[in-house]
Amino acid sequence: MSHSKEPPVVRCEGVTRTYSLGGAGRVFGRDKTAQTVTAVSSVSLSVRRGELVGVAGPSGSGKSTLLHLLAGLDVPTSGTVILDGEDTATKSERSRAQMRLQRVGIVFQHFYLLPALSARANVALPLIELGLSRNERKERATALLERVGLRDRISHKPGELSGGEQQRVAIARALSTDPNLLIADEPTGELDTETGASILDLFEDLTSECAVFVASHDKQTLDRMDRVVRLKDGKRIDTQHG
Repeated sequence: MSHSKEPPVVRCEGVTRTYSLGGAGRVFGRDKTAQTVTAVSSVSLSVRRGELVGVAGPSGSGKSTLLHLLAGLDVPTSGTVILDGEDTATKSERSRAQMRLQRVGIVFQHFYLLPALSARANVALPLIELGLSRNERKERATALLERVGLRDRISHKPGELSGGEQQRVAIARALSTDPNLLIADEPTGELDTETGASILDLFEDLTSECAVFVASHDKQTLDRMDRVVRLKDGKRIDTQHG
């Protein structure tokens, strides 16, 4: 399927992210430069609405850092990340937080559901920040949980749900603000094959509404992607475009 006519929801150009390991100072009267590690190096890519795009690579290849950059959780040391036409690096931390709230849904590997809250209350949490009324939050969270197949689990707390059900709650929460970009970090990593396949079915359905970007090392997951960006030592090593 071609998405060339769709403007990218997110685009990064020559993105590099380095981190200091500390150690700056003077040693035997000489300046000692702080050591740095390059997590992502000169990576360019774009993701459009309608696409299900994967990023693959061994541990330490830069997948999580790239996700954080695309989501606006972090900004590049050099290069640009353009999210919905705006350069994330030009935004204050507060403005980027607002951008994430309104435009990006994130499904973390370990779900991060609040154990004391019901599934519906967990899904409704981001809507408090958007200023929706209690009834509006309840209606939207209920509709989303029904959509992901949890009509009968709305009042259950995370500890009463299976891993796959918790994953669906996390996806519903990520969708609650109607994002243009959905980012998922190892979404099938803790699920059995059948449950993981059902989560990927859901992601495919969601591409009609948003761009979906998935980090994974699982071959069955990557085989379901429209295309895969491959990283090694922070660099893009595949020859695909976009």
